[in-house]
Amino acid sequence: MAGEPGPGQSDDIRLAEALRDGDVIALTEVYDTYAPFLYDYCHGLLRDRVEAAGALRNCVIAAREHVGRLNEPDRLRGWLYAIARKECMRRRDSPNRHTGQEAPEADDDLTDDQLARREERRLLAHSALAALSGRQREAIDLSVRHELDEVDLSGVFGMPLEETLQLVEKSREDLAAALHAALIAQNHWKDCPSVSALTESWPLSPQTSASLVRHVASCPVCGARDTPPLPPDRLLSVLPIAAIPADLRLDVLTAATAADRADNRRAIAAWTEPFDEYGWPLPYEPAPSRARDRESRRRRGPLIGVAAAAVAAVVVLVGAMSAFGGEEDGGGSTPQAGASGPAPGDSGSGSPTGTSADPSPTSPSPSRSSASPSKSPSASPSKSPSKTPSKTPSKTPPPKDHDDPPPPSQPGTLSAQGCSMGYDDSCTVRITAVGGPVSWRVTGTDGPVEAGGSGQLSAGQSTSVRVWREGGLCLGNRSGSVSFSPGGSAGVSYHC
Repeated sequence: MAGEPGPGQSDDIRLAEALRDGDVIALTEVYDTYAPFLYDYCHGLLRDRVEAAGALRNCVIAAREHVGRLNEPDRLRGWLYAIARKECMRRRDSPNRHTGQEAPEADDDLTDDQLARREERRLLAHSALAALSGRQREAIDLSVRHELDEVDLSGVFGMPLEETLQLVEKSREDLAAALHAALIAQNHWKDCPSVSALTESWPLSPQTSASLVRHVASCPVCGARDTPPLPPDRLLSVLPIAAIPADLRLDVLTAATAADRADNRRAIAAWTEPFDEYGWPLPYEPAPSRARDRESRRRRGPLIGVAAAAVAAVVVLVGAMSAFGGEEDGGGSTPQAGASGPAPGDSGSGSPTGTSADPSPTSPSPSRSSASPSKSPSASPSKSPSKTPSKTPSKTPPPKDHDDPPPPSQPGTLSAQGCSMGYDDSCTVRITAVGGPVSWRVTGTDGPVEAGGSGQLSAGQSTSVRVWREGGLCLGNRSGSVSFSPGGSAGVSYHC
């Protein structure tokens, strides 16, 4: 990332095998090796340092719980990015996510002149990247700054390898064309009235950048002008890197190893499921209720979309650091200001950017097959054939006997009582079965809290469910809630 090469495949193999053996020291080494890069990637997706910290923590926990699934240990690094992306997409899908606390930029110790030159190149990079779709920007970011190859990207995106190769190639071609147009706008705008009219502000907005690329392609004057070559790695090297919080290491490693957090780890591991036959997590799919809510928003979306695009365009102009979100299908998207480099695109679900709430730990069913991250880039990974469910003939029910036993008693309802952690890390929510027996489970959380568990309660019986606060930076008072099935919700609060 930004000129800092990642670890070699031999380290991936060694660390993956050590994790499979339950080596706690290996877990610490995994964090020290990969966490700064993963945190920057998560922050680019979520645009919030608290959310990014929580996503990184859950990524490390899920990796330790599921590392036995990974068939190719030499792909550990790319596999971690796939887990991190799925966790970020899950968080982005919640309307109760934490927002507004972007991470500071990692310090580079540059002189004033160097900072000024870097700022000029950043504005150029933002103007060029603005012409790309969200998925293209994410592909460029992961392949250039984070140095993942196409096989890794295939697993991260859940795409067939051929489509991934085409995505990367097209992204680089479009970036080259956008950079050529941006350089013309920066240095030769006086030579063409159309360019002058398009580039009244700098950096360029997504709409202006796309229009400029189309103009340059059709204008004989602009199209014939030479511009200096600038490789993608040099172009993106000036973009900011989110600084990982110094106190996050202890929080993540404690959450991943503490004996009293085992239930929490199991819930986090469930959120990462399902996996494909190679052991890579399938792309996140929103819960049906969330998808219906989003579809409803789309139906009344033209006015909202126009307003959102206008706000995002303003953010680009006032921010020196840029993130890039967008639709997974390659549709148009809008760069956003932030404390990280080119942040990846959307999950294809049209979800808003960032989320901290934790939906139900039940695994969503993917709507399409995942890519198989095979080692050979020349062949498309095979897909497992879908299984056709067997059909059993319907049977005519036997006539009812007059001596049938009475129907079972009606199930009860669940009553939940909230709790406050104060300045501690956890507290217990008390749930009680009312009016009959209850089969209960935690279905999700809202806000910066986490919980998990399930069980049976007789009528009038109670039990306690432990709730933890999220790690990372925290200012002021925070609150959230835990939802239960068959109904009930408990509020949770803490101070920091």
